[in-house]
Amino acid sequence: MIKAQDLIEKVLSYNPKSDTDMIAHAYAFGEAAHNGQFRKSGEPYFTHPVAVAMLLTEVRLDDATIVTALLHDTVEDTEATYQQLVNTFSPEIAQLVDGVTKLTNLELSSVETKQAENFRKLLMAMSKDLRVLLVKLADRLHNMRTLRSMPKEKQRQKAFETIEIYAPLAGRMGMQFIREELEDLCFRVLNPEARNSIMRRFINLSKENDDLIPRITEDIRIALDGAGVQARVSGREKRPYSIWRKMEEKNEPFSRLSDIYAFRIITDDVQDAYIALGAVHQRWSAVPGRFKDYISQPKSNGYRSIHTTVSGRNAKRVEIQIRTAEMHQVAESGVAAHWSYRGGQRAENPFAVDPFRWLRSLAERFEASENPDDFLEHVKLEMFQDQVFCFTPKGEVVKLPRGASPIDFAYAIHTRIGDSCVGAKVNGQRVPLWTKLRNGQSVEVIRAEGQRPQASWEDMVVTGRAKSAIRRYLRDEHRDAHIRLGREIARVSLGRVGKKPTDKALDTAAKLFNLSNGQSLLAEIGAAHISGGEFVKTLYPELVKTGIAQGAGSDEERVIGLSPNQSASPAPCCAPVPGERIVGIAMPGRGVLIHAIDCPILEQFEGNDRRWVDLRWTPDSSRAGNETKIEVAMANDAGVLGRICTLIGEHGSNIVNIGFTNRKPDFYRIRLDIMVRDIEHLTNVETALNADSDVAEVVRFRDTSLCELAQNGGRKIPAE
Repeated sequence: MIKAQDLIEKVLSYNPKSDTDMIAHAYAFGEAAHNGQFRKSGEPYFTHPVAVAMLLTEVRLDDATIVTALLHDTVEDTEATYQQLVNTFSPEIAQLVDGVTKLTNLELSSVETKQAENFRKLLMAMSKDLRVLLVKLADRLHNMRTLRSMPKEKQRQKAFETIEIYAPLAGRMGMQFIREELEDLCFRVLNPEARNSIMRRFINLSKENDDLIPRITEDIRIALDGAGVQARVSGREKRPYSIWRKMEEKNEPFSRLSDIYAFRIITDDVQDAYIALGAVHQRWSAVPGRFKDYISQPKSNGYRSIHTTVSGRNAKRVEIQIRTAEMHQVAESGVAAHWSYRGGQRAENPFAVDPFRWLRSLAERFEASENPDDFLEHVKLEMFQDQVFCFTPKGEVVKLPRGASPIDFAYAIHTRIGDSCVGAKVNGQRVPLWTKLRNGQSVEVIRAEGQRPQASWEDMVVTGRAKSAIRRYLRDEHRDAHIRLGREIARVSLGRVGKKPTDKALDTAAKLFNLSNGQSLLAEIGAAHISGGEFVKTLYPELVKTGIAQGAGSDEERVIGLSPNQSASPAPCCAPVPGERIVGIAMPGRGVLIHAIDCPILEQFEGNDRRWVDLRWTPDSSRAGNETKIEVAMANDAGVLGRICTLIGEHGSNIVNIGFTNRKPDFYRIRLDIMVRDIEHLTNVETALNADSDVAEVVRFRDTSLCELAQNGGRKIPAE
């Protein structure tokens, strides 16, 4: 285990004015608090906090952060308390430890909605003091380094959570060395075969080119000396995960990749960086399309560097990055550069960006987001995407993710411009709105006051800002129609258990669904995000449990042919209605399932005559409502869904539930559970829908998998 003095000496190497007594006290406090605790590997538990603290010294962090690292698990895993840390150290350190504890308790790899809510909490905790995140990232890095002692399933869970959240978050915060190592450690767990394959190819490549990196490094030094540039030059092979990702993105084999080797030139100032670029391009041929100048156009996380790919020794393509020492510090440590010390003083780095700027922009951009999953999706897009730089007609720079379209460009300027976009010109030429923009292009947005966002736009954009604005507009536009439809579904669904959709009932149910009010609940029901069955089950679970919602006890009275005391219920696969020929299949211990005579599932019972029950409908069976399912393919245009629902209502049928089974830019396929009297009534409804010009197809929906589950001993599936 790293000794206290070793840690202190590392801190003193960059901060001679460090409060070494406080660090020594924290070391002793943490060691005593964790005494008797051990990690899964068998090591004393305190080896972990010390390793986290040592990691943070690599980015020259302040005393408070180092002490927080030593104490970050004490409140959660020992008898130490928050107030004890306040009294023993300071309120600042106690708050930092508390922040790390809260981050640790967030289950970011849980189900999606919970994951989204917890990620929102993570961003809120980060916004108070980013040093909390720095400690957490170092904590996760050390845990990933020592993951092998944990069960395989736990390893995969942690690796998935890390590569989904923490690695891209480290990259977005500019901490590249942490991001790259986290990705590679996750790669080792999640796809060991692919990683081992790449490692074998690296070994073979090293045998073929044993001294290639030293020779190219020396070639670069000679070229720089000739140009009179003093610089540090280093070379390396890229990490396996980085290589694998490029193979996936470019769909190329290992042998054809052009940037397996990467070299860095660290100069004293910006002028020397550009002189070094000229020397490199004079010495070797530049590869077209592989030049990026992030010094003149920095990334939003503060990253500055010149990237170029050249055909080096033996025609090997190599990537070269050129930057100054201060730029290199920001490139490696990102937001940590704000707390970095040198010579006992906080090091002022002119290239370090405001670490809270991105968090503030997220808060402003997504404060109107009602859907936690949308919020998480947008944040992931913000973290994952590389950037391209485009220009407005006035020469202003707009930063966008790779793959962005002119619609993304329009929304990046202003929501109003995005909403009214009807076309775009790229470098003076009219292009389709789905065109992918490239670096350096000039983009002019063509607008029309009457234009409004289209549903198909969502498939054309990649930025969270554009997706959020489009969804918000479409949601608001259809909200009134969704509320009307939702109210009808709620009325019918509650009517089946003898209840009414009063304002109080709706508001009560809304709280159970974590929605603001009853109107929001109706909108969700009308938009098919919540089914009528879910609504009733949540509000009146006991009524559903006792079978009232399915009309238990009434089906036996509507069919003829059952034995005394024999129960019956419609088969969920075909949902037969009066007027259709029917047959019963006796299910041991479960009564009789009523099937339409043409139900495909009946083929499974051929040759088993004892299970068949000859049934027919009673003369008055069509007096009550009978639930069945239809599937409708309709045009994806405004008002079509509302018109379909109106047609169904005009023909005396109620919609019990509605769900979207397929959403495309040009059409929707929806599934409707409707109440009809009999087969004639159902045929009339289908005919009316087929007559609508925006309806492509109406079919009776039958799902044999529902019955197959029941026959295999599964739970009884309600007909709704």
